[in-house]
Amino acid sequence: MAKDTVRYPDKVVDEIDSLVEDGVFESKSEFYRFSAEYVLALVSDDWEPETFNYGEIREELDLQEEPVLLGADGGRDFLNAVITVRQLGLRNDFEEAEQFIDDNYETTDRSGMILEELLRVYRDRAEGGSTSGA
Repeated sequence: MAKDTVRYPDKVVDEIDSLVEDGVFESKSEFYRFSAEYVLALVSDDWEPETFNYGEIREELDLQEEPVLLGADGGRDFLNAVITVRQLGLRNDFEEAEQFIDDNYETTDRSGMILEELLRVYRDRAEGGSTSGA
């Protein structure tokens, strides 16, 4: 099994800690494994979750088959948009990222607003001189 290091905002880690403390997940590792498999299953028709107790956890959490907020494509289009904005943000190509968002989303579209916020994070990092990735 491979080990991968990922940095999360403190607020996210605090919320995960709360879920573990409340017994929703047995451990942080179980949360991370389940959440990664869940998202992979959403965005890839070919992905078959292998995490131990995946089905039981999903049942206990009462997760819907098709998440309502992700749309009919299961979130693939939005996930691809996030990836595009992230890549452009990491390269400090903010104008191209803004153009991508403007070309694909209305100004009042929830997904577009989320992408704008993501882009703001990269812009703030660039202005603050931080070179670490998200």
